[in-house]
Amino acid sequence: MSYFPRSDNAVLDWVMQLIRIIYDPLNYERWGLMKPSDEITEQYNDFSVALANCKTGNRRPVEVLAKNVARKKLEKTCRDYVQGYLARNVKVTEQDRFLLGLPQRDTIPTNVLDPTGQAELTITYPARTQLMVHIKPVVGTQVDPRAYYGCRVYFGVYDYGATLPGDGTELRESLFTRRKKELFTFLPKDSGKTACFCVRYENSKGKAGPWGAMASAVIP
Repeated sequence: MSYFPRSDNAVLDWVMQLIRIIYDPLNYERWGLMKPSDEITEQYNDFSVALANCKTGNRRPVEVLAKNVARKKLEKTCRDYVQGYLARNVKVTEQDRFLLGLPQRDTIPTNVLDPTGQAELTITYPARTQLMVHIKPVVGTQVDPRAYYGCRVYFGVYDYGATLPGDGTELRESLFTRRKKELFTFLPKDSGKTACFCVRYENSKGKAGPWGAMASAVIP
C-alpha cells in the first residue's frame, strides 16, 4: 500500500502511531468499531525485536530473514485492518486519515468536459455483407479522455438510387463504441444497397460533440 513506509525504522514509527490511534476507545467507539485485537501490538513487538537483532555488529542471514518475515506479517495485518475497518468507514474523518498517514479522500468532483473536437471514419470491406468502420480524430483535434469518452456511430441503409442523407441528424440508428473500429454485418438482401455513417464523440455523461463528415459505402 502506498502509505506504508519503506524503511524499517519508519515502519516502526508508523505502526506505533497506528496503535496509539486505533486502540484509543474515544476513536474506535466513535468509528462504530470494537476494540482491535492485540494482534497488531504483538506483531509490532515481534518486528521490533527482530529489527534490533539485525542491528548488532555480528548479525547473521537468519536474523535478517526473521526480520523480513516479521515485517511482512506486520504489514499484512495492518493493511487488512486499515482496508477492512478504516479506509471506507464514513465515520473516519479527514483529520483521522491525516493522523493515520492515509491518503485524503478526493472530495472535488471531476469536471466532465463537453466534446468539442470531431471524429471521422473510413470504411473497409472485410467480407460479403460486411463493412468495417475505422474511427479516428480529425487532424488537429486535441483528445481529452474526460470529454472524448467514446464515439457514437450513426448509420442507415438506403436502396440503390435513393436520396442519401445530408448529415448525421437524418440517420436513425446508432451504436456507441470505445473502440477504434467496428464491424457492421448486414442482411444478404442489403447487398448492393448503400450504407451511410456519421460519427461524433460522447463524454461519460452522454453529451455529444459536433458531427463529423458523412461517409458511405456500397454493401458488398
